[in-house]
Amino acid sequence: MAGFNGFTKKTTGFLRDLERHNDREWFNANKATYEEHVQQPMLAFIAAIAAPLGKISPHLVADDKKVGGSMMRIYRDTRFSKDKRPYNEHVSVRFLHERAGKTPAPGLYLRVAARDVTLGTGIWHPDAPALGKIRDHIVDNANAWLRIRDAKAFTGTFGTLDGESLKRPPKGYDADHPLVEDLKRKDFCAFTSRPAKDLTAPDFLAQTVRAYKTSAKFLAFLCAALDLDF
Repeated sequence: MAGFNGFTKKTTGFLRDLERHNDREWFNANKATYEEHVQQPMLAFIAAIAAPLGKISPHLVADDKKVGGSMMRIYRDTRFSKDKRPYNEHVSVRFLHERAGKTPAPGLYLRVAARDVTLGTGIWHPDAPALGKIRDHIVDNANAWLRIRDAKAFTGTFGTLDGESLKRPPKGYDADHPLVEDLKRKDFCAFTSRPAKDLTAPDFLAQTVRAYKTSAKFLAFLCAALDLDF
C-alpha cells in the first residue's frame, strides 16, 4: 500500500454526498470514489499511525486490512433496525487493545463525518464483571484516579468523561463515596470533536497522535483495573 499522503476535501465531500444519496444504486455508481478518497487514505492512515501508537502502548493494534482490521465497515447491519439506510454516513476506526475480543479492553477511536472529526479514548459498555473491576480499582486508587481524570493535558484535549451512568449508585458501593458519580458510570470514555477542515491539515496524523498521548495514563489505569498489560 502507498504511504499516507493525507486526506482531501473529496473525503468529506463523498460523505456529504452519501448523506443525500444513502442508497445502494448511488453507492455502487460511486464506489470507485469511495475507495480512492475514503477507504484507501484511511487504510494508509492506519498503517502510518501504527508505529506512533506503538510508542504509546505496544498493546494497541492498528491493522490496515480492508476487512477485519481497524477500519469498521461502511455497510450498516439493518436486520434489526427501523433505520434501513444501507450505509454509515461516517467512517470509523478503532485502535483496540490486543486482547479485545477475548476480554473487555479499552482502546482509541476515530470517526470522520462530513462536518466533523471525532477522537475517542476509553472503554464503552464493558460487561458487569469488567465494570466491577474498574469501580473497585477507582475505590482502591482514588488519588491516582483523580490525578489522571483531572490532568490538564487530558481534560484540555478530551474534556470530561462521557457515556451513560446509572441513576443510583451500583449495589455494593457507598452512596456517600466522594467518587460516587464515577462509580455510577457504565462507560469510561471521553471524546473530542473538531471541524472537518482539520482532516486535511498536513499534520493531521501528528495532531491525532498528540491527542491520543494525553489519554495514555487514562488507558493505562483502565488496563490495570482489567488485568491487562499496557
